[in-house]
Amino acid sequence: MLVRVQNAAGTHAEKVLIDWLRTWKGSTDPQGVATVNCSLFHGDKLHPFDAVVWTPTSCVVIEAEALAERMDGELQVPVNGPWRIGDRIVAFDGGDKRSPLDKSRDHTFALQTWLAERGLGQRVIHGIVLVVPPPGSNLKVTQLWNDPSFQVLLGDERRLRDHFTGLLSRGRPQWSANDVAWAFRGLGILPYLPAPQDLLNEGFLGPVDPTLWHGGPQQAQAEAFAEEQARLELERAASGRGFVMPSPWFSPSKLYPRRGDRIEVARGFMRLMLTLGFVIAALWVVWFILAGAAAFY
Repeated sequence: MLVRVQNAAGTHAEKVLIDWLRTWKGSTDPQGVATVNCSLFHGDKLHPFDAVVWTPTSCVVIEAEALAERMDGELQVPVNGPWRIGDRIVAFDGGDKRSPLDKSRDHTFALQTWLAERGLGQRVIHGIVLVVPPPGSNLKVTQLWNDPSFQVLLGDERRLRDHFTGLLSRGRPQWSANDVAWAFRGLGILPYLPAPQDLLNEGFLGPVDPTLWHGGPQQAQAEAFAEEQARLELERAASGRGFVMPSPWFSPSKLYPRRGDRIEVARGFMRLMLTLGFVIAALWVVWFILAGAAAFY
Protein backbone atom coordinates (compact mmCIF):
# COMPACT_ATOMS: atom_id res chain seq x y z
CA MET A 1 0.00 0.00 0.00
CA LEU A 2 1.36 3.40 -1.04
CA VAL A 3 0.59 6.04 1.61
CA ARG A 4 0.61 9.77 0.85
CA VAL A 5 0.02 12.16 3.77
CA GLN A 6 -0.89 15.72 2.88
CA ASN A 7 -0.96 16.97 6.49
CA ALA A 8 0.82 14.93 9.14
CA ALA A 9 -0.61 17.05 12.00
CA GLY A 10 -3.94 15.25 11.98
CA THR A 11 -6.18 13.86 14.70
CA HIS A 12 -5.29 10.91 16.89
CA ALA A 13 -7.53 8.61 14.83
CA GLU A 14 -5.88 9.75 11.58
CA LYS A 15 -2.40 9.10 12.98
CA VAL A 16 -3.45 5.60 14.04
CA LEU A 17 -4.84 4.98 10.55
CA ILE A 18 -1.59 6.17 8.92
CA ASP A 19 0.46 3.83 11.09
CA TRP A 20 -1.73 0.87 10.15
CA LEU A 21 -1.70 1.60 6.42
CA ARG A 22 2.09 1.93 6.40
CA THR A 23 2.46 -1.62 7.70
CA TRP A 24 0.79 -3.06 4.59
CA LYS A 25 3.94 -3.77 2.61
CA GLY A 26 3.82 -7.55 2.19
CA SER A 27 2.78 -9.50 -0.88
CA THR A 28 -0.42 -10.67 0.85
CA ASP A 29 -1.38 -7.22 2.18
CA PRO A 30 -4.03 -5.04 0.47
CA GLN A 31 -2.72 -3.13 -2.54
CA GLY A 32 -3.49 0.41 -3.61
CA VAL A 33 -2.67 4.01 -2.82
CA ALA A 34 -3.98 5.99 0.17
CA THR A 35 -4.04 9.76 0.50
CA VAL A 36 -4.63 11.16 3.98
CA ASN A 37 -6.08 14.60 4.77
CA CYS A 38 -7.21 15.64 1.30
CA SER A 39 -10.38 17.57 0.48
CA LEU A 40 -12.91 18.24 -2.27
CA PHE A 41 -14.93 21.39 -2.95
CA HIS A 42 -18.21 20.23 -4.45
CA GLY A 43 -21.75 21.56 -4.36
CA ASP A 44 -20.65 24.86 -2.79
CA LYS A 45 -19.27 22.91 0.16
CA LEU A 46 -15.82 21.78 1.29
CA HIS A 47 -15.61 18.05 2.04
CA PRO A 48 -12.54 17.16 4.12
CA PHE A 49 -11.56 13.51 3.78
CA ASP A 50 -9.68 11.83 6.60
CA ALA A 51 -8.44 9.37 3.96
CA VAL A 52 -9.28 8.17 0.46
CA VAL A 53 -7.91 4.78 -0.52
CA TRP A 54 -7.85 3.63 -4.15
CA THR A 55 -7.49 -0.09 -4.80
CA PRO A 56 -7.60 -1.76 -8.23
CA THR A 57 -11.23 -2.77 -7.59
CA SER A 58 -12.68 0.11 -5.58
CA CYS A 59 -12.32 3.52 -3.97
CA VAL A 60 -12.88 3.84 -0.23
CA VAL A 61 -13.58 7.03 1.72
CA ILE A 62 -12.53 6.60 5.37
CA GLU A 63 -13.93 8.65 8.23
CA ALA A 64 -11.62 8.09 11.22
CA GLU A 65 -13.11 8.97 14.61
CA ALA A 66 -11.74 8.59 18.15
CA LEU A 67 -13.99 8.22 21.19
CA ALA A 68 -13.75 11.13 23.60
CA GLU A 69 -13.75 8.83 26.63
CA ARG A 70 -13.30 5.19 27.53
CA MET A 71 -16.60 3.29 27.28
CA ASP A 72 -17.65 -0.34 27.44
CA GLY A 73 -20.66 -2.11 25.99
CA GLU A 74 -22.59 -2.37 22.75
CA LEU A 75 -22.10 0.57 20.38
CA GLN A 76 -25.42 0.98 18.56
CA VAL A 77 -25.16 2.67 15.15
CA PRO A 78 -28.52 3.85 13.74
CA VAL A 79 -28.96 4.95 10.15
CA ASN A 80 -29.61 8.51 11.39
CA GLY A 81 -29.04 10.32 14.64
CA PRO A 82 -26.56 9.99 17.50
CA TRP A 83 -24.75 6.79 18.43
CA ARG A 84 -25.42 5.26 21.82
CA ILE A 85 -24.06 2.76 24.30
CA GLY A 86 -27.08 1.82 26.34
CA ASP A 87 -28.82 5.11 27.13
CA ARG A 88 -25.63 7.21 26.83
CA ILE A 89 -24.91 9.27 23.72
CA VAL A 90 -21.38 8.64 22.43
CA ALA A 91 -19.12 11.69 22.07
CA PHE A 92 -16.17 11.86 19.68
CA ASP A 93 -13.02 13.96 19.59
CA GLY A 94 -13.52 17.28 17.86
CA GLY A 95 -17.03 17.92 19.18
CA ASP A 96 -18.80 17.64 15.80
CA LYS A 97 -22.54 17.35 16.36
CA ARG A 98 -23.05 15.21 13.27
CA SER A 99 -22.65 11.47 13.64
CA PRO A 100 -19.66 9.83 11.91
CA LEU A 101 -22.05 7.94 9.63
CA ASP A 102 -23.73 11.18 8.51
CA LYS A 103 -20.33 12.66 7.66
CA SER A 104 -19.24 9.45 5.90
CA ARG A 105 -22.35 9.42 3.69
CA ASP A 106 -22.00 13.13 2.94
CA HIS A 107 -18.34 12.84 1.89
CA THR A 108 -18.73 9.55 0.03
CA PHE A 109 -21.69 10.74 -2.04
CA ALA A 110 -19.87 14.00 -2.81
CA LEU A 111 -16.85 12.12 -4.18
CA GLN A 112 -19.07 9.69 -6.08
CA THR A 113 -21.03 12.52 -7.69
CA TRP A 114 -17.86 14.41 -8.54
CA LEU A 115 -16.37 11.34 -10.22
CA ALA A 116 -19.60 10.60 -12.09
CA GLU A 117 -19.66 14.14 -13.49
CA ARG A 118 -16.22 13.43 -14.96
CA GLY A 119 -16.95 10.09 -16.60
CA LEU A 120 -16.02 7.74 -13.74
CA GLY A 121 -19.53 7.06 -12.47
CA GLN A 122 -19.26 3.33 -13.08
CA ARG A 123 -16.50 3.00 -10.49
CA VAL A 124 -17.31 1.48 -7.09
CA ILE A 125 -17.14 3.90 -4.13
CA HIS A 126 -17.37 2.66 -0.53
CA GLY A 127 -17.57 4.48 2.79
CA ILE A 128 -15.96 3.30 6.04
CA VAL A 129 -16.27 4.75 9.53
CA LEU A 130 -13.24 3.68 11.55
CA VAL A 131 -13.85 4.06 15.28
CA VAL A 132 -10.69 4.21 17.42
CA PRO A 133 -11.53 3.64 21.11
CA PRO A 134 -9.20 4.50 24.01
CA PRO A 135 -6.96 1.68 25.27
CA GLY A 136 -8.74 -0.79 27.51
CA SER A 137 -12.18 -0.23 26.01
CA ASN A 138 -14.44 -3.24 25.55
CA LEU A 139 -16.83 -2.43 22.74
CA LYS A 140 -18.95 -4.27 20.22
CA VAL A 141 -20.46 -2.53 17.17
CA THR A 142 -24.07 -3.23 16.22
CA GLN A 143 -25.24 -1.69 12.93
CA LEU A 144 -29.00 -1.08 12.98
CA TRP A 145 -29.10 -0.98 9.17
CA ASN A 146 -27.73 -2.89 6.21
CA ASP A 147 -25.97 -1.13 3.33
CA PRO A 148 -23.08 -2.88 1.53
CA SER A 149 -21.65 0.50 0.49
CA PHE A 150 -21.03 1.62 4.09
CA GLN A 151 -19.38 -0.13 7.00
CA VAL A 152 -18.55 0.76 10.60
CA LEU A 153 -15.35 -0.85 11.85
CA LEU A 154 -14.08 -0.84 15.40
CA GLY A 155 -10.48 0.36 15.56
CA ASP A 156 -8.44 -2.73 14.89
CA GLU A 157 -5.75 -3.09 12.21
CA ARG A 158 -6.73 -6.69 11.49
CA ARG A 159 -10.38 -5.82 10.92
CA LEU A 160 -9.42 -3.01 8.56
CA ARG A 161 -6.99 -5.27 6.70
CA ASP A 162 -9.61 -8.02 6.36
CA HIS A 163 -12.16 -5.53 5.06
CA PHE A 164 -9.84 -4.29 2.31
CA THR A 165 -8.81 -7.85 1.47
CA GLY A 166 -12.48 -8.69 1.00
CA LEU A 167 -13.01 -5.67 -1.26
CA LEU A 168 -10.02 -6.66 -3.40
CA SER A 169 -11.38 -10.19 -3.82
CA ARG A 170 -14.66 -8.94 -5.29
CA GLY A 171 -15.02 -8.41 -9.00
CA ARG A 172 -12.41 -7.41 -11.53
CA PRO A 173 -10.01 -4.44 -11.45
CA GLN A 174 -11.74 -1.23 -12.50
CA TRP A 175 -9.33 1.55 -11.61
CA SER A 176 -6.44 2.27 -13.96
CA ALA A 177 -3.27 4.20 -13.24
CA ASN A 178 -4.66 6.96 -15.48
CA ASP A 179 -7.88 7.12 -13.41
CA VAL A 180 -5.90 7.52 -10.20
CA ALA A 181 -3.67 10.18 -11.78
CA TRP A 182 -6.72 12.04 -13.08
CA ALA A 183 -8.35 11.95 -9.61
CA PHE A 184 -5.18 13.24 -7.92
CA ARG A 185 -5.03 16.13 -10.39
CA GLY A 186 -8.69 16.99 -9.84
CA LEU A 187 -8.35 16.89 -6.06
CA GLY A 188 -5.36 19.23 -6.22
CA ILE A 189 -2.90 16.71 -4.80
CA LEU A 190 -0.75 16.16 -7.90
CA PRO A 191 2.50 16.52 -5.85
CA TYR A 192 1.51 13.34 -3.98
CA LEU A 193 0.78 11.26 -7.11
CA PRO A 194 3.00 8.13 -7.23
CA ALA A 195 5.03 7.26 -10.31
CA PRO A 196 3.28 5.18 -13.02
CA GLN A 197 5.37 2.08 -12.36
CA ASP A 198 4.51 2.21 -8.66
CA LEU A 199 0.78 2.27 -9.47
CA LEU A 200 1.08 -0.61 -11.92
CA ASN A 201 2.98 -2.59 -9.27
CA GLU A 202 0.01 -2.06 -6.95
CA GLY A 203 -2.27 -3.76 -9.48
CA PHE A 204 -3.83 -0.77 -11.26
CA LEU A 205 -4.60 -1.18 -14.95
CA GLY A 206 -2.58 0.27 -17.80
CA PRO A 207 -1.71 1.69 -20.26
CA VAL A 208 -0.26 4.95 -18.94
CA ASP A 209 -0.80 8.45 -20.32
CA PRO A 210 2.34 10.34 -19.20
CA THR A 211 0.69 13.74 -19.77
CA LEU A 212 -1.41 13.18 -16.64
CA TRP A 213 1.81 13.40 -14.61
CA HIS A 214 2.91 16.70 -16.24
CA GLY A 215 3.50 19.46 -13.73
CA GLY A 216 4.15 17.07 -10.86
CA PRO A 217 7.36 15.75 -9.30
CA GLN A 218 6.95 12.40 -11.10
CA GLN A 219 6.74 13.91 -14.61
CA ALA A 220 10.26 12.80 -15.60
CA GLN A 221 9.63 9.26 -14.36
CA ALA A 222 6.33 9.10 -16.25
CA GLU A 223 7.94 10.23 -19.51
CA ALA A 224 10.85 7.81 -19.08
CA PHE A 225 8.40 4.99 -18.37
CA ALA A 226 6.35 5.82 -21.49
CA GLU A 227 9.48 5.88 -23.64
CA GLU A 228 10.60 2.54 -22.25
CA GLN A 229 7.19 1.00 -22.92
CA ALA A 230 7.19 2.33 -26.49
CA ARG A 231 10.66 0.88 -27.08
CA LEU A 232 9.63 -2.52 -25.74
CA GLU A 233 6.51 -2.46 -27.90
CA LEU A 234 8.58 -1.79 -31.02
CA GLU A 235 10.97 -4.60 -30.11
CA ARG A 236 8.08 -7.04 -29.62
CA ALA A 237 6.54 -5.98 -32.94
CA ALA A 238 9.87 -6.34 -34.78
CA SER A 239 10.60 -9.75 -33.30
CA GLY A 240 7.08 -11.05 -33.86
CA ARG A 241 6.80 -10.19 -37.55
CA GLY A 242 9.11 -8.83 -40.14
CA PHE A 243 6.83 -6.17 -41.54
CA VAL A 244 4.53 -3.88 -39.58
CA MET A 245 2.02 -1.74 -41.48
CA PRO A 246 0.89 1.30 -39.51
CA SER A 247 -2.80 2.13 -39.43
CA PRO A 248 -3.81 4.91 -41.87
CA TRP A 249 -5.07 8.21 -40.53
CA PHE A 250 -8.65 7.43 -41.56
CA SER A 251 -8.84 4.11 -39.68
CA PRO A 252 -11.62 3.91 -37.04
CA SER A 253 -9.07 3.48 -34.25
CA LYS A 254 -7.28 6.67 -35.29
CA LEU A 255 -10.36 8.84 -35.85
CA TYR A 256 -12.12 7.63 -32.69
CA PRO A 257 -9.37 6.31 -30.40
CA ARG A 258 -9.96 4.77 -27.02
CA ARG A 259 -9.19 7.05 -24.08
CA GLY A 260 -7.75 5.00 -21.20
CA ASP A 261 -9.99 2.07 -20.19
CA ARG A 262 -13.19 4.10 -20.03
CA ILE A 263 -16.31 2.74 -21.68
CA GLU A 264 -17.50 5.37 -24.17
CA VAL A 265 -20.61 4.22 -26.04
CA ALA A 266 -20.60 7.09 -28.55
CA ARG A 267 -17.00 6.51 -29.67
CA GLY A 268 -17.57 2.75 -29.85
CA PHE A 269 -20.67 3.28 -31.99
CA MET A 270 -18.79 5.61 -34.36
CA ARG A 271 -15.94 3.10 -34.70
CA LEU A 272 -18.45 0.35 -35.51
CA MET A 273 -20.38 2.42 -38.07
CA LEU A 274 -17.17 3.58 -39.78
CA THR A 275 -15.91 0.00 -39.98
CA LEU A 276 -19.24 -1.12 -41.48
CA GLY A 277 -18.99 1.73 -43.97
CA PHE A 278 -15.53 0.58 -45.07
CA VAL A 279 -16.77 -3.00 -45.47
CA ILE A 280 -19.78 -1.91 -47.56
CA ALA A 281 -17.58 0.30 -49.71
CA ALA A 282 -15.11 -2.56 -50.28
CA LEU A 283 -17.95 -4.93 -51.25
CA TRP A 284 -19.34 -2.33 -53.64
CA VAL A 285 -15.94 -1.94 -55.34
CA VAL A 286 -15.63 -5.73 -55.71
CA TRP A 287 -19.16 -5.96 -57.16
CA PHE A 288 -18.41 -3.11 -59.58
CA ILE A 289 -15.24 -4.83 -60.79
CA LEU A 290 -16.95 -8.21 -61.20
CA ALA A 291 -19.96 -6.66 -62.99
CA GLY A 292 -17.65 -4.78 -65.36
CA ALA A 293 -15.61 -7.90 -66.09
CA ALA A 294 -18.75 -9.95 -66.75
CA ALA A 295 -20.12 -7.29 -69.17
CA PHE A 296 -16.78 -7.08 -71.03
CA TYR A 297 -16.52 -10.82 -71.58
